[in-house]
Amino acid sequence: MVKQLDELDRKILRALLKDGRKPNSALAEEVGLSTSPCWQRLKRLQDDGFIDGYTAVLDQERLGYPETVFVEVSLDKHDEQVLQEFGAELARVPEILEVYLVTGEFDYLLKVAVSGTRGYEKFLSGTLYKLPYIRQSKSTFTLRCLKKAHSIFP
Repeated sequence: MVKQLDELDRKILRALLKDGRKPNSALAEEVGLSTSPCWQRLKRLQDDGFIDGYTAVLDQERLGYPETVFVEVSLDKHDEQVLQEFGAELARVPEILEVYLVTGEFDYLLKVAVSGTRGYEKFLSGTLYKLPYIRQSKSTFTLRCLKKAHSIFP
């Protein structure tokens, strides 16, 4: 059964989307609670799985990987073992930021961070095309990110 969120829970989640490192005292003040009840609600939201984790969002450009490429990949086989093996291989590649098993013309959609076209060529020839089961791929370089969100919470 999915637990229901009240408006205070929603305020806490919205505040954490803006700043996941916000101290409990500042969070409590922002949502209109004292620190102890705020901490209890936060702990419950974590325990109930509404908060999946906390992470730092790194600047890929400053790290030397300024380009984002979306890669559509089709496999030549589609049994469960192949999907499991291929997915596990993709998860080990550091340049691959996100992996989605998708419907449609392709089987996977990858979000990849690279250092320009030479970096992408190195990624393709040195990593992606060495993986088993790939039939074809199609790449799209992004020009600019207009919106970046890690979760949706209306």
